[in-house]
Amino acid sequence: MARRRARDFRQRVNLILEQGQVGDPVSVVIDRFLVLLLLVNLFAVALESVPSIEAGYGRLFAVIEYFSLGVFTLEYIARIWSSVEHPPHQHLSPSRARFKYILSAAGLVDLVSVLPFWIAIVTPIDLRFVLVFRMVRFFKFARYSPAMRSLIDVLYRERRALFGCLVMTAGASLILASLMHLAEAEAQPEKLGTIPDAMWWAIVTIGTIGYGDVVPVTPLGKVIATIGIFTGVVFLALPVGIIATAFSEQIHRRDFIVTWGMVAKVPLFSELDASEIANIMELLRAQVAEPGEAIIREGEVAHAMYFIADGKVEVALKKRENAVLGPGQFFGEVAVLRRGRRSATAVALTRVSLLVLAAQDLHALMRRDDHIAARIQDTVKKRVGEEVLPSDSDEV
Repeated sequence: MARRRARDFRQRVNLILEQGQVGDPVSVVIDRFLVLLLLVNLFAVALESVPSIEAGYGRLFAVIEYFSLGVFTLEYIARIWSSVEHPPHQHLSPSRARFKYILSAAGLVDLVSVLPFWIAIVTPIDLRFVLVFRMVRFFKFARYSPAMRSLIDVLYRERRALFGCLVMTAGASLILASLMHLAEAEAQPEKLGTIPDAMWWAIVTIGTIGYGDVVPVTPLGKVIATIGIFTGVVFLALPVGIIATAFSEQIHRRDFIVTWGMVAKVPLFSELDASEIANIMELLRAQVAEPGEAIIREGEVAHAMYFIADGKVEVALKKRENAVLGPGQFFGEVAVLRRGRRSATAVALTRVSLLVLAAQDLHALMRRDDHIAARIQDTVKKRVGEEVLPSDSDEV
């Protein structure tokens, strides 16, 4: 009994820390408290670097730091302890699950956020070194900010394209440096006498920085520099365009952070393994509906099905009593499967957090996973019966 209670408590801690339950008041309070504490820390670090402010409020800054250190250390220990219950780690042994969290990017950020300060307490260390590591806590915001999480996802997803841009930029810098060396070696041997010396000029020129410490003096050198400036504008626009386009697309998919806990709580996905849930997370788009807002309307073309992560939805039916759906349930799948129009209207009764699966992604998912296809078909049969439905039906 005691072991069971300990496990239940550990699962609860994991859900709270990993934002597993949207709208859970305890999770919301803790998340907002940690975000507020992070903001206070960052402002304190910036203000502490001003000698006059530090002299007057040094004791206050120390209190903030020791309090933050205690909270973040407790959070780190709780995350290690509860990582055993993290859905993608549940098939691992407790030691391997905890070790995997410690070596993850989030785990390393949590470690760096507290370890240097404990070292500074027990051993003499340069305080400026510790001050820099306090700014690392900024990256903890990735857990709580959909925009920051989306940006990290975009950088990872577009890593090959960005690496290609980096290779092209490095190649252009080398070629430009070689040409400038040939054109200016005799005129400026101390600055452009070798290709490695000319690389500095090429890099700052293509990077559109242009410090002005090295400039061409020959006509040919000026022509090469002009070409380099225009080349730099083009190469700078490439990664910016890639990131901006992908980020715009990603940010519109995430009104809130889609976590493992949310997806695993949906009965349809509860029996899937870690890799399958990861694939589904890439397909889901987060959407929030306010009370009274119509999520789908009768007569419109069905473009997606919806999973309820939190809140309640009322579906207005023609021939039956209205259906009220809650967390874990889904709706809107029948018309998607029939490629028809909606025959019911779904309205948010409370503030609802939805996971949206586009029609084309649903069809692809059902073709790829027979288990999910069978469960969706079974649910459809229970809702609408065995009879063949007209192409515009979407009864729940």
